[in-house]
Amino acid sequence: MARKTLNFTKDALEKLPLPAAGQRVEYYDAKVPGLCVRVSSTGAKAFAVVRWIKDSSKPERVTIGRFPAVTIEQARRKAGDVNHAVSRGENPAAAIREKRAELTLAEGFDAYVSKHLKPHGRRTTDALRASFEVWLSKLPDAPRKLRAREREKPEGSVDWSARKLSAIKPQDVRRLHAAIGATGKRTMANRVVELLSTMFNKLSELGEFKGENPAAGVTPYAEVKRDRFIQAGELPRFFDALAGDDSQDFRDFVVLSLMTGARRGNVLAMRWEDLNLSDAAWRVPADQSKNGDAMMIDLVPEALAILRRRLPSGGTPAGFVFPARSKSGHISNPKKRWTALLARAQMRDFRIHDLRRSLGSWQAKTGASLVTIGKSLGHKDPSTTMIYARLDRDPVRAAVEQATGAMLDAAGRTSAGKVIPLARKKARG
Repeated sequence: MARKTLNFTKDALEKLPLPAAGQRVEYYDAKVPGLCVRVSSTGAKAFAVVRWIKDSSKPERVTIGRFPAVTIEQARRKAGDVNHAVSRGENPAAAIREKRAELTLAEGFDAYVSKHLKPHGRRTTDALRASFEVWLSKLPDAPRKLRAREREKPEGSVDWSARKLSAIKPQDVRRLHAAIGATGKRTMANRVVELLSTMFNKLSELGEFKGENPAAGVTPYAEVKRDRFIQAGELPRFFDALAGDDSQDFRDFVVLSLMTGARRGNVLAMRWEDLNLSDAAWRVPADQSKNGDAMMIDLVPEALAILRRRLPSGGTPAGFVFPARSKSGHISNPKKRWTALLARAQMRDFRIHDLRRSLGSWQAKTGASLVTIGKSLGHKDPSTTMIYARLDRDPVRAAVEQATGAMLDAAGRTSAGKVIPLARKKARG
C-alpha cells in the first residue's frame, strides 16, 4: 500500500478523517523524511519518526508527541535530530529502549547488594541499607511500636529511589552533600556521598551502568578524627554509675566492651561457640569482622569472670551470650541506658565506641607499641599485616591486661570482685 503523504499544516492535520473503530492510519510529511502523524479512531494524533536503520530487520519508530500539544515546527525539528543521528549510524530507538530499561537508584542499590556485597560477605550490608533508606530512598513500611514516634526522614535527605541512574547528575549530589552538611552532619554528608560513589563504581564494573559517576567530583568536608577516651578522673564516676544500673546485661556488656576493645555489634552478637574460656580467647568470625578477616581477642581476667558467671547451667553452652527475644536473637543497642549512665557519671561527649578507643589509648599510655595495639583491636593495615602475623599473642595479652589493670586502679577497683559483677547496692530499709 502506498504511503499517504501530505504537506503538514495545522489546518490539514485538524481536517484529517478518522479511521474506522479500532483502526489507525499514518500520514507522512512531504518535507521531512520519516516524519509521520498517526491518527486513531478516537481522534488522537501523534507524531513519530519511522526510519530503516542499518542491520535492522524492520523500521524503527521514535515517538515524538501528540498534536497539537507538539506543534508541526517542533515535530520537524525533532525529526531532523533523529535523521541526523541515523545518518551517523546511530539507532535512536534503541537508545530510548536502553534508557527505559535502565535501573533506578533503588534497583541499582539492590543490584549492588546482591551482586557485590553479599557474594563478598560484607557484614556492613544491613547498615548500608539503613543509611541508603534514610538518606537516599524512602523509609521502609514497618509497624509502629507502642508509644514510639512516627519515623521521619532527617533534614537534608532525599528520595531518589525512583530516579534513573543517569538522571542523577553531579550537581544533584553536590546539592545533597551541601544540604546534609548544612544541618551540622558533615561527616554523615561525606559518608552518603561515599556510598553513592562506591555504588556507581561497582555498578559500572558489573555492567549495570554505563554513565559517569555523579559523586566522583564532590569535595568532602574536612573531618577531625575522634580521639575521645575515658580519662583517669572519669573512671571512678563511670564505674559507680554503671554499678547503679538495674540491668545485669547492660553492666556486663559495658565492661566486656571496655575490657576487650571489641566493636559494639560484635559484643552484642557474641556467641558461646566462638569463646574458648580455658584459653582465654574469643574468635570473632570473618563474616562478623569489619575488615573481613577472623579476629582473635584475648580475654583478661575481668572479662573471663563475667563470661563464667553468665555460663548457662548444664550442658555445652550455645547461642548468644546476651540472648533476647528480638529479631536478631540478642540484645540491641542500649541507647537509652547509655544516655542515663553518662548522666549519672556526669560525663559528656562519650560514645559506646569510645570504650574501644579507650582500651587502645590506655595501652598506648602504658607503653604498648602501635603494632601491639593494632593487633589487639583487629586493625587491618596492609603495611603492617605481616608484622601482625609474626607477632605472638603473649605480648598482646600482657598489653591488654596492663591497660585494663591501669584503668581499674584509676577507678579505685583493684580486684575483679570489685568490678564483677557490679551488683547494685541494695537500699537500706
